[in-house]
Amino acid sequence: MKVLITDEMHPGIVPLLEKEGYEVHYLPEIDRKGILETIGDYHGVIIRSKTPLDREVLENAGKLKFVARAGAGLDNIDVDYLKPRGISLYHAPEGNRDAVAEHALGMLLALFNHLPQADQQVRRRIWDREGNRGEELAGKTVGIFGYGNMGCAFSKRLRGFDVTVLAYDKYKQGFGDQWVKEASFEEIQAEADVLSIHVPLTHETRGFFTMEVLENFRKPIYLINTARGEVISFDTLNEALQRKKLRGAVLDVLEKEKLHALTPSEKLSFQKLIERTNVLFSPHVAGWTHQSYEKINQVLVAKIKGEWQE
Repeated sequence: MKVLITDEMHPGIVPLLEKEGYEVHYLPEIDRKGILETIGDYHGVIIRSKTPLDREVLENAGKLKFVARAGAGLDNIDVDYLKPRGISLYHAPEGNRDAVAEHALGMLLALFNHLPQADQQVRRRIWDREGNRGEELAGKTVGIFGYGNMGCAFSKRLRGFDVTVLAYDKYKQGFGDQWVKEASFEEIQAEADVLSIHVPLTHETRGFFTMEVLENFRKPIYLINTARGEVISFDTLNEALQRKKLRGAVLDVLEKEKLHALTPSEKLSFQKLIERTNVLFSPHVAGWTHQSYEKINQVLVAKIKGEWQE
């Protein structure tokens, strides 16, 4: 069976697949035209977020037996096309869930303690203790929106911080334990001091966090988004921060991440965000550690072999 890898991945995946008898073509520089021209020759295709597997591409893939996504999100794949054609779909949220959880917590603690600002000030020989007085996580209520691999991993990282954790998942029940209370979204809106988003991008979650939704939080909250930027717009973030419905935000993802392609109005909105000292950014790297790079390979190959175990 021939497998095409279209995006850059840890090179260790090639020998892992070859060991299982696959003929692997690792072509991270291939463009859409090249994919359309050649995908009909392959029984499997492995992608990251760069490659969209839309209807046009998949209709050219007559031999396809499986699609594998190196990572968690499936929003760049026409999942509805795969199911009726018996094409298996694999992804690897187990491979980068620990990375995402650590990154989310690290960003929150950095924001609470003004670490980027404090570091830059000391480098400029500014010694401002009062201006960098921090906020403690202990005693706060953390709401988790989406309790899959990422949300669960994040909750585990919170166990040593003396916080109350409320978790909501529309499609999952019965997961509460001594560390996490299963909650409705309304309960989270009533109690949360911090909200961490851990949902995939779907028709339900796209633009979910409107100003109306944020207005229904009883207290001003800190927002963590390491999931998908499209769940909340630049404009909503700015309005919520301006109206102090958000006390701050840590954003690993953005509504639009191709910053060179922003429209004039989007540029203005993004400019407002980057001028805010209570917003902290990273470039969609929460799940992108040296360790997760390899673990994703291991998870994917195990699933392709049918031998994955938690």
